[in-house]
Amino acid sequence: MKRRSGRQETIKWIVRNKAVRTQRDLVLELREAGYTCTQATISRDIADMGLRKLPEGVYVLAEDLHLQRMVSEFVTDIESVNNQVVIRTQPGTAPGVAAAIDAADLTDVIGSIAGNDTVLAISRSSESAAITAGLIRKLRNV
Repeated sequence: MKRRSGRQETIKWIVRNKAVRTQRDLVLELREAGYTCTQATISRDIADMGLRKLPEGVYVLAEDLHLQRMVSEFVTDIESVNNQVVIRTQPGTAPGVAAAIDAADLTDVIGSIAGNDTVLAISRSSESAAITAGLIRKLRNV
């Protein structure tokens, strides 16, 4: 069970940080992370975790679907500075984007603050902020 839990946490990280289009891609990514598993195992993990495939063909976590919709529709620019990510949005949409970020429970985000057209997402480190900015960019461009 511990191996499965660790593998699924790794899958979560991979899906959030890379564009995974097929189960085979996921098997290869897991192999690079030190997990040897079959496509059947990955298929079960996908079902257990509730992964969804977007129309664009990439896997996304169920909890990130709302975030993906908000980001792709309303975010206009993303910039990472030190441990902070500044997210520019269309006027009036920043509170909704911030709420979606908070609801996604991103491990690299401590919290967010929203104005009218800007969200400030705060991370523990500049590395965490870069990971968050990368995820937001990925979701925006999907």
